[in-house]
This record gives sequence, structure tokens and C-alpha cells, in this order.
Amino acid sequence: MLPIANINFWSRLTHKVQFRMREGPAPATTLDDGSRALGNWNSLPEESAFAISSRTRNVIALLLLSVLVMILYGRVLESMAQQWWSDPNYGHGFLVPVFAAYILWHERNVRRAVLVQTSNWGLAIMLFAVGLLILGTLASEHFTARVSLLILITGLIVFLVGWQALRSVAFPIGYLIFMIPLPAIIYYQLTFPLQLLASRLGANGLVALGVPTIREGNLLILPNCTLEVMEACSGVRSLLSLLAAVVGYVYLAEPSIWKRCVLVAATVPIVILSNGLRLVATGVLSYFYGPGVDVGLTHTGLGLAFFALAFLLILLVHRLLRRFTGKPILDPAH
Repeated sequence: MLPIANINFWSRLTHKVQFRMREGPAPATTLDDGSRALGNWNSLPEESAFAISSRTRNVIALLLLSVLVMILYGRVLESMAQQWWSDPNYGHGFLVPVFAAYILWHERNVRRAVLVQTSNWGLAIMLFAVGLLILGTLASEHFTARVSLLILITGLIVFLVGWQALRSVAFPIGYLIFMIPLPAIIYYQLTFPLQLLASRLGANGLVALGVPTIREGNLLILPNCTLEVMEACSGVRSLLSLLAAVVGYVYLAEPSIWKRCVLVAATVPIVILSNGLRLVATGVLSYFYGPGVDVGLTHTGLGLAFFALAFLLILLVHRLLRRFTGKPILDPAH
């Protein structure tokens, strides 16, 4: 434990408004170790002034903390939202916090049994997060500054309600990592190999369909045109979006940990395969209808169609896993 006075920051935020307990049920179940259970104020009568005031103070404290975080991370959030809007690779970032909020709401009843055991380690985590924010801002390293937001949220939870509460919200907090764009150095390390792999798969697929194709690096040379597999066609965009979708899907639909891991791991080869098929379809259309066919709505439509195909393949893999690894039903006669 840190050498810090054992003071509940939550109480300090609301100490100006004190209420006296009258006869009636306690606002929370007090355990032998002094901890309390979350959500027990719902058992109080609606007419209890203490219950109403406690909930009001908690809401005010949450709003105050939210405003402080928004002030501290305003520029970070603004720049991240601008990148979601302008960079197609991270357009799914708008949906990530929405899904995380849905998970928090969906599992709200589970957290009512979580014990409130505040920990001063949360303060150390928050200080570390602020240090990362300062470091990332001074070094113009956006990824570091953005990740510090998740660390700060983690520290707040530990400091106010404890480690057990953090475990109960670990998935939605961790899922927020999908809204943070990758560092440029990692992005380009992924892009170039995927470009070459996609062009190789596309060339082999076109040749297998009888379309004369010569591959030179990331160029596909057809008799009537030359197709360039650019960074946007490498499959990184589909990989990032599909990973976010699959992680959310398996969390809701699959209780088995190892099956979740298999489905998430299967996302990578499925994205590579679907992207190669998309290049084959593009090459076929360009061969028969000219090089200008794969523009505008056609290009967007192909991208969406093969992204949907990739997700359907994930669902197929999940179905096969359930079918071949399910427990057999025993004969009642035995």
C-alpha cells in the first residue's frame, strides 16, 4: 500500500453535503472487513431522504469527474475523433465506445454484487496515466497520450471502488483499445507485407480463372490495364474493423475462452483470404469492362461485400466449432 492517508476520494468530493441516518434500512450492506456492496441503495424505500441524497451526490461526483477528465483529455479526444472521421481505417472508432457502453448497461445487474473496496493504488495508476499524457503531448506521440486515457479510467475505478469492480468492467474498458489508432510505425509494418500477400493471392486467383496476369511487386499487369495494390487495398482496414467486430461478437456469443481465442485468431487468415478474393473480383471486372470500372460505388460495394463475407466465414467457423466440440448427449438408457 502506498504511504498515503487512507482517505476515500469519493467522500471528499461530497463531504459538504452530510445527512443524518434515520431509523430504517442501511444504505449498503456493511461487511466484517468494512467493505460495502455496490447497488444496495436500491433496497431502500423511495421515501428515504438519505437514499435520494446519496444517489444525487454520487451522480454529481460522477459528473464532476467526467468534466475534469474531458478538460484534461479534450484535445486528445478531439484529435482522435477527427482521425476516425477522416481516416477510413479507423471509421469503426465511433462504434467502439457505444458498444462498450452497451456492455456496461447489459451487465449492470452483475455489478450490484461487487464489493466496494477502495485502493490507494488507483492514485498511483492515475499519476502514471497523467505522466504518460504529458510525455505523449510533449513528444507529439498521439498513441501514448491516447492510451493514457484508458489507464486513467482504470486508476479512477481502482481508487474509487476497488480491484473487484475493475475486474467486473475489465472487458468494456479493455475493448476501448480498438478505438485508438495504431502508431504509424506499426501500421506501415503491417501494410507492406499485406500488400505483397494480397497481390500474390490476386494474381494467382486471376491466373486460375484464365485471366492473363503478371505480378511485379504490388502491381498486377493485365492485357488491358495495370492494377496497383495500394495501402488502402492491403487489408489492414478490414483487419482492424473485423477484429473489433469479432471480439465483441465472441464475448456475447461464446462462453468458452479457447473458442474465443480460436475465432479471434482465425480473423487474420480470413481477412487475408477475403481481401485476395476482392482483388480477383476487381481484376475480372477490369479485364472484361475496362480499368475504370472499379471506382466509386463499385469499389465501395466490393469492399463491403467481401467484409460481410469475412464476417460470415467467422460465423461459419464458430458454427463448426460448436458442432464438432459440443458435449455428446448421453442415452437415457445408460
